[in-house]
Amino acid sequence: MNDAQSLQQAIDEPVQLVEYDSTWPARYAAERDRLLQRFHAELLDVQHIGSTAMPGMPAKPIIDVMAGVASMAMADALFEPMLDYGYVTSIEFNAGLSDRRWFMRHANGRRTHHLHVVVHNGELWRQRLAFRDALSRDPALAARYADLKRELASRHQADREAYTQAKGEFVRFVIAQ
Repeated sequence: MNDAQSLQQAIDEPVQLVEYDSTWPARYAAERDRLLQRFHAELLDVQHIGSTAMPGMPAKPIIDVMAGVASMAMADALFEPMLDYGYVTSIEFNAGLSDRRWFMRHANGRRTHHLHVVVHNGELWRQRLAFRDALSRDPALAARYADLKRELASRHQADREAYTQAKGEFVRFVIAQ
């Protein structure tokens, strides 16, 4: 499989959850270190977010990384350097995002990492960490989210955007707490 085929297969990859994998934190740490080695002056902090950051949580086996920068102007300045550093993205998709820039790494036709570049300590930064931390502290809340994810992954297997949007109400509820 060539790189273009691998990318297209990764883009079209269905929503499929797997049980928690104890290697996810180490995979995050390796990517964090890789990013900080190259972008040490630009990235103010790098955090593991999403379901792979929550022990015991079923997840799509894609490591979600959130990198904090000083401003969206800095996020935009990192656009081409991130592409040169092994990430891919959609210019059209990012044009619709006002509060972040989104990138993906892939290998062998599968997504391996999502990178969300956001303003450090901005609203989205705080929300994503609040959600992760709330579920990590509350096993009953985490179990409700796991059940919802399984149901939505079954319903929206071929539509990643619908899957993500369908989780939105639960995420907003948790953040509001």
